[in-house]
Amino acid sequence: MAYDPNNIFARILRGELPCQKVYENDHALAFNDINPLMPVHILVIPKGPYVTLADMTAKATAEEIAGFLAAVAETARLAGVEDEGYRIVGNNGRHANQEVLHFHVHIFGGRQIGGRMIKS
Repeated sequence: MAYDPNNIFARILRGELPCQKVYENDHALAFNDINPLMPVHILVIPKGPYVTLADMTAKATAEEIAGFLAAVAETARLAGVEDEGYRIVGNNGRHANQEVLHFHVHIFGGRQIGGRMIKS
């Protein structure tokens, strides 16, 4: 999969589209999902042009990867879900139904989450 520089997350990073920012550091941006599935539903995106986790780990520097993970943790803390718990989900590729081809993770929290993933 090739990176599309006009995907919605790239446009948000360039300031062409608004977002409800929760947190930002040098390597990542976190913002509220516009169609939340839980009381807390935040997206965390790296600032680099990465399609999947594999793409990011192959191309990003160790500092970028660490900065991204630090942003995920800090965002969860700021959202108030660190103590009670939260789920991180990253959809990578077609079989995972990745909708935006810019690597990202969802932080879900704010209420009890079932213990199992849905079987289909």
